[in-house]
Amino acid sequence: MRDFLLQGAGVIAILVSIAHGVIGETRVFARGTIEPPRLRMLLRLVWQAGTMAWIAGGVLLVAAPWMGSETARHWIVAASVAVFGFAAIANALATRTVHVGWIGMSAVVGLAVAGY
Repeated sequence: MRDFLLQGAGVIAILVSIAHGVIGETRVFARGTIEPPRLRMLLRLVWQAGTMAWIAGGVLLVAAPWMGSETARHWIVAASVAVFGFAAIANALATRTVHVGWIGMSAVVGLAVAGY
């Protein structure tokens, strides 16, 4: 059961991350005008770097049960809880309302802790 919870956290992390990347490209950067173009490109790349880092965290959560190392499992969970927990809090503070972003990230944190 622990493994299933941890892998569920990983799947949700990957889905939230993909949504983050798609929404960034289709709603944030498609609507906004950021000048100069070089700064716009920098902000897009930094945005997507976060997306890729979260996807990597999700992949590690999915793979952790198969690693055969409790130490690796604990470090993966601890790092994921820190990263997704911070992101959930930041998202909640920024939106100040019920938002799918912080709800999804909080689900990752909860399932990862439960699968610890």
